[in-house]
Amino acid sequence: MTNLDLYAKAEHLLGIEEATEALYDLYRSELEEYKVKTLLDVGCGRGGFMQRMQSDGVQCKGIDLSQVMVDACKAQGLEAECIDIVDASGEYDAIVSIFDVLNFLDKASLLTFLEAVSQRLKKDGVFIADINTLYGFSDVAEGSMSSDREEEFLSVDASFENNELHTKLTLFEKQADGRFEKYQDTIVQHFHKIAVFQKLSGLKLIEKQTFSLYDTEDKTLLIFKKR
Repeated sequence: MTNLDLYAKAEHLLGIEEATEALYDLYRSELEEYKVKTLLDVGCGRGGFMQRMQSDGVQCKGIDLSQVMVDACKAQGLEAECIDIVDASGEYDAIVSIFDVLNFLDKASLLTFLEAVSQRLKKDGVFIADINTLYGFSDVAEGSMSSDREEEFLSVDASFENNELHTKLTLFEKQADGRFEKYQDTIVQHFHKIAVFQKLSGLKLIEKQTFSLYDTEDKTLLIFKKR
């Protein structure tokens, strides 16, 4: 099991449903001004955003590095594939990466990712993504929490240092024989300065806006057009 698959197993215990819905609404409203007929959701999760866009008549495909997430999409009849963006094909009117996807990439991987995005966009295509602000990492994400249900227990410990957030996830899951199986791994996220996004060869940053998911200025929305 990869750390992203562990995250997928534990996601429902993190209490992020309301924040996720708020992000979906924001992205959907931003895309309204573009004539989007085809969309690629990179880091699509369980496909919630694709479901909303398909209800608007948009043809959607999702890709995710977690097979658990991709299987959840397919179970709902959504088109999804467990591949990296660099291995994706086709061209799209819009590409989105929702809820910290870019923060899971170090700088070198980020630049490779963004170049691949530009190659998958049609002429005048738009790419929208959100990233954590420095405050979002140091004052919101850092810390500890736990969550439990009758057959599950999750512990989360996150520390932010040297522009990296290390989040240790420990999940105990009750098995059919009554035993609890332990899953544990660490996810690393990276803080990126806006300057990184301002000199890309394939994408032009046309808009950035700081907003709040947790009553603080913890997120920045980035909107790019293909050069």
